[in-house]
Amino acid sequence: MEYSLICHNPYAFSYGPVKKRVLVLCIMFLLWVYMLYSCVGYCATMPSLVVDTYRGKETAESAGKRTASGKAELMSRLLPRPQSWVDVESDYDEPPVRTSSRDLLNNEIEVDRVDDWDEIRGEQRSPEPSAMSSFSNGSGSKKLPQAIIIGVKKGGTRALLEFLRVHPDIRAVGAEPHFFDRNYDNGLDWYRDLMPKTLEGQITMEKTPSYFVTKEAPARIYAMSRDTKLIVVVRDPVTRAISDYTQTLSKKPDIPTFQSLTFKNRTTGLIDTSWSAVQIGIYAKHLDSWLQFFPMRQILFVSGERLISDPAGELGRVQDFLGLKRIITDKHFYFNQTKGFPCLKKAEGSSKPHCLGKTKGRTHPNIHPEVVQRLRDFYRPFNMKFYQMTGHNFGWD
Repeated sequence: MEYSLICHNPYAFSYGPVKKRVLVLCIMFLLWVYMLYSCVGYCATMPSLVVDTYRGKETAESAGKRTASGKAELMSRLLPRPQSWVDVESDYDEPPVRTSSRDLLNNEIEVDRVDDWDEIRGEQRSPEPSAMSSFSNGSGSKKLPQAIIIGVKKGGTRALLEFLRVHPDIRAVGAEPHFFDRNYDNGLDWYRDLMPKTLEGQITMEKTPSYFVTKEAPARIYAMSRDTKLIVVVRDPVTRAISDYTQTLSKKPDIPTFQSLTFKNRTTGLIDTSWSAVQIGIYAKHLDSWLQFFPMRQILFVSGERLISDPAGELGRVQDFLGLKRIITDKHFYFNQTKGFPCLKKAEGSSKPHCLGKTKGRTHPNIHPEVVQRLRDFYRPFNMKFYQMTGHNFGWD
């Protein structure tokens, strides 16, 4: 009896032509699924590989930074630290005795004192309420000043700065930084850090009256920014010298008389120009140094006398010079008969009137008319030159 191959061969059915095709298709499908799965898995791992590579690079950079930071820290330990800034008002004082060189401008003993507006006590007043919310939210940034009140001592610089701070587009540091004369070695970053934060369109300012008579100041400010706007508050040099002496006398009652400090020889009438109270008032000489670096159009001269008699008028000129809208007007001032100075009806960040402090408007000592006249004769040619240089007659003669 013959056996059928189909019936008795157990593999005959599975290896039929149709089944072979089905088997091949299944295998191909499985291979395709496996390849697709592998491809998807590989792609999924790609971001992590990129991230890991980036992180490795970042870690290397961080290690480099830490190394550099370690070196910087080591250097900071080896090098002297910048001097800390004492946030107070300052006026440079006269030494009790003359120096051998008699050059009191370069050899004065400078003592920082709080000697201006009563409110200035080592802290900044609040900014305008409208700007406060922006500052509290972290907006604004510290910038190097675009405008500086560079002089002169006892000319009215404090009054001008306080008046200007009423303007919403002006932000100014209250105390005198003395960066370009005393603290220059601390660097511009140190200087910038002293400044208040400003918003877009606001001007950063500071005032240090001793800059005007500091020989290095013009070049240093020019190196910071050749576009810096400079403001000089000038006053009758004779009155300024007496006011300067009065301030020193209030601190050092045992100093020599004004007359003895003014003259090298009273008989000949020779003026001692080494005394800083006299030297500062030779405005034309000091202005020459500034004109070596800055054009006259970048320097504004404010009259100390008009700042008292017509504060709104002088403030109008300053606002124009700074390119600001004239917001500070007559409505901001009233004249205090007791003090003899204009006062602000509302100061920056306050709803109360604001007047010059008790250190302003001191009673001047009686100076012999002959001494005053000799000083006027001495200053006259320098005043004439100054009028010619600035194109403005300040009427001091």
